[in-house]
Amino acid sequence: MFGPDILARYLRQPAEPDKYGNRWQYHSRSDRHSKVGCWGIALDLLATSALLRRHAEQGKIILGINHTMRDFATNRKKDLDLVIARPASPVTPGTITFQDLAEKYGIKLSADEESVLGTLPALRSGPVGAALVALEAKACMTAHIKALPRLYDELNSSHLCVHGASRRALAIAYVQVNASTEFASPIVNNRPLEPGTMQFTTHRQPESTVRVLQKIAEIPRRSASSETGFDGIGVTVLNFRNDGGPVDLVREPPAPQAGDQFHYSSMIVRMANEYDTKFSAI
Repeated sequence: MFGPDILARYLRQPAEPDKYGNRWQYHSRSDRHSKVGCWGIALDLLATSALLRRHAEQGKIILGINHTMRDFATNRKKDLDLVIARPASPVTPGTITFQDLAEKYGIKLSADEESVLGTLPALRSGPVGAALVALEAKACMTAHIKALPRLYDELNSSHLCVHGASRRALAIAYVQVNASTEFASPIVNNRPLEPGTMQFTTHRQPESTVRVLQKIAEIPRRSASSETGFDGIGVTVLNFRNDGGPVDLVREPPAPQAGDQFHYSSMIVRMANEYDTKFSAI
């Protein structure tokens, strides 16, 4: 599985300067972490599911980028970074592909990742018909305890909207959690920064990370279309200060371990199997 490594590598490179000339690896008002996180999930799903690859090759599915889903019953709207869907109209050659997004987002891939990407069919973007897979990525990087109600509410509203639009769609949540004891918030440091003036928020670790994981465990999950909740939840734990330094993947506890339901690989394998089971007849 490549997604977590791709995300950590991407975040090591700061974004474009803000209005004060500061460059941040993570900013709560930017969607760069969620776009790349969802792209990595899609890469791993395509690599894992032969049926998904065949549907892409046959033009039966398309990418929906920055797609707005609407709950049919309540008219609730939700903007999602990436969905995999039936096309609303015939797929047009020349539209942006999944492979093109790597260059558009500035994702640097390893040799192994490039090799896998090169074997995949061109999954093209286009107008979304019926959504089959809906991806939602959220981050909890600082002020963990204070952020828990927002994290829960935003994720909970996501699966409700997705399944309000289509009970058959697979709703996937990807949560990125920071386990660093210090973090430089762009909101706290919203000013021109001179050397040595950056302010850091301190965290009690691993307690803060454990509390986030406990809250994620409260989010509803489902094992049948008649139930309510996400079809899959994956968690990646990172360690970085947001000061331009290293971004490391945390593999040891409290990060989910192999076989845990929130482990990234477990989520990918489960979602690939669910796709193969649900959508074999499309």
